[in-house]
Amino acid sequence: MKHGFVRVGIGIPEVKVADPQFNVEEIEKLVLKAQAQNVEILLTPELSITGSTCQDLFFQQTLIDEAEVALMKLMDFTRSMDMIIVVGMPVTWQNGLLNCSVVLQKGKIQGVVAKTYLDGQKGELGGRWFRSSLDARNAKVWLCGDQPEIIQHQLFSTPSCTFAIEIGQDLQVPTPPSTTLSLLGADIVLNPSADYALVGKSAYIRSQVSNQSARCIGGYVYAGAGFGESSTDLVFGGQALICENGTILNEGELFATEPQLIFSEIDIEKLRSNRRANRSFCTSARTISGTPFTTIGTDMMVKQDLQFNRIFSTHPFYSNNPTERDAQMEEIYTIQTMGLAKRLKHTNCKTVVVGISGGLDSTLALLVCVGTFDRLGLDRKGIVGVTMPGFGTTDRTYQNALSLMEHLGITLREVSIKDACLQHFSDIGHNPAKHDITYENSQARERTQILMDLANQVGGMVIGTGDLSELALGWATYNGDHMSMYSVNGSVPKTVVRLVVEWYARSQKNAVVQRVLDDIIDTPISPELIPANENGEIKQKTEDLVGPYELHDFFLFHILQYGFRPSKIYLMARHAFASSQYDDDTIKKWLTNFYRRFFNQQFKRSCLPDGPKVGTCGLSPRGDWNMPSDAVSGSWLKECESL
Repeated sequence: MKHGFVRVGIGIPEVKVADPQFNVEEIEKLVLKAQAQNVEILLTPELSITGSTCQDLFFQQTLIDEAEVALMKLMDFTRSMDMIIVVGMPVTWQNGLLNCSVVLQKGKIQGVVAKTYLDGQKGELGGRWFRSSLDARNAKVWLCGDQPEIIQHQLFSTPSCTFAIEIGQDLQVPTPPSTTLSLLGADIVLNPSADYALVGKSAYIRSQVSNQSARCIGGYVYAGAGFGESSTDLVFGGQALICENGTILNEGELFATEPQLIFSEIDIEKLRSNRRANRSFCTSARTISGTPFTTIGTDMMVKQDLQFNRIFSTHPFYSNNPTERDAQMEEIYTIQTMGLAKRLKHTNCKTVVVGISGGLDSTLALLVCVGTFDRLGLDRKGIVGVTMPGFGTTDRTYQNALSLMEHLGITLREVSIKDACLQHFSDIGHNPAKHDITYENSQARERTQILMDLANQVGGMVIGTGDLSELALGWATYNGDHMSMYSVNGSVPKTVVRLVVEWYARSQKNAVVQRVLDDIIDTPISPELIPANENGEIKQKTEDLVGPYELHDFFLFHILQYGFRPSKIYLMARHAFASSQYDDDTIKKWLTNFYRRFFNQQFKRSCLPDGPKVGTCGLSPRGDWNMPSDAVSGSWLKECESL
């Protein structure tokens, strides 16, 4: 597919033991279904042509010959197909048999991979019937009139990705072949397996496959033998899993009695970006320096179909699972409080000053201060909360700020900024009726001056309230709310700020605090620097001016985490928000605005105060994000305009 996506599929056919002709016919049905879904690589289970439970019938020449005839039939069937198909069968070598996966494309054998580790638990496909690939290293085998070579480390290269194969038990060893293959450059590892079912085993395999894909920072596709295998002593569940860097993209139905086809799109561009950024992965590659390997090229066509089968989360910064999400919010809050606790201990500071507006960001900063003081056993009166009503302050936010500070038991200060700002306007010759950027920023800087001077007065430090999303957009007044002595929200995106406050509210025993927090959560996001409307309600709504934060957080995550280009982010956003209120033009508008602001406002991020990192994405100039303030955004904006 375009934009670095490769659609991989798993076909779990019905099997008749020792009936290769029937089995290939069933595989062909799945191949046709996969072709209709634009699958680019299709994996079938271990020994899918013969069945994996033939036991001593594997020694019968009739079965070996029939398997080869069936393979030739499948090759002829796929002669006009671009799709890569992986099937399993026994292959003769010298005086023994190899348990092999055969890679087919356009009616040709592209390569053969033999299983390495055979001595598993009782009942598994072990040394009784097959020899290890270690015995047949660099040997050639005769198969369908061709002589493919058995190579220890074999990669298959396509225009879209590089993939490799390990078979069944190969995954179970301390150092699976997939580890080395991934370090050699395999983006995806395919595992055709014949693991049998036991109580709890499917969960174990699910975990193992997911973990290996994360360890290899790659895609991992697992196809287990299913219905039709012999049940003399064992039952096979047909487990099918498609994973990407620890995330299960799709999985089949266990113990299905009908053939299954599942598929999903693995993001190769994302995996390669993660590998490049992971120094440990790059360093690990040195350990296999000099390891011989062979890359076999294929000419798989890149599909143009963009109808995704995978799901893109609209909120990639947190889990969609409510239980996991609550745990994440608690951990974020704990990291914030621990960061502030260390700074207070180091400076021997027992007083903090924080501006309280009645909005989400300052509320979270205050809650972090409260949690930190409680953790350190300090009196909450050492938290000086300052409300600074100005020209745009509404009664709703003002009363919420006062009530929250009062019921949290902190020291409350109120300092109006109106007279000071009017004096300042007079001093610089600005008409206060002109509600421009000077009018707004003067208020923000006046508030910061008050906080800094109060901190000097009480021997404390100013706690910053700005969040990650605001930093990305530059939605902060330079040397105003942009500055503090420690910024506890600096790596928390706006969508997550709301959730942390929600989590804290639900954990509250104080009904008044919970009520106030709930109302703050429901209040429109605003800097309140423009006078309210005639009804006393907020007139200046941030999301009307810079765009919806859930869109911006979606853009921000994929830009920082993976470095995706605008066209790919646009494509993913369209898919993720397909059922929402954002149409294509809206997404394009705010994506363009995001890039413009992200580049133009970098100078504000080049001098950020300290603050704790809570997730994988951050904009701290001390390691998370290094960008020149005068970088040109032309290429990115040009691509946005062409969407």
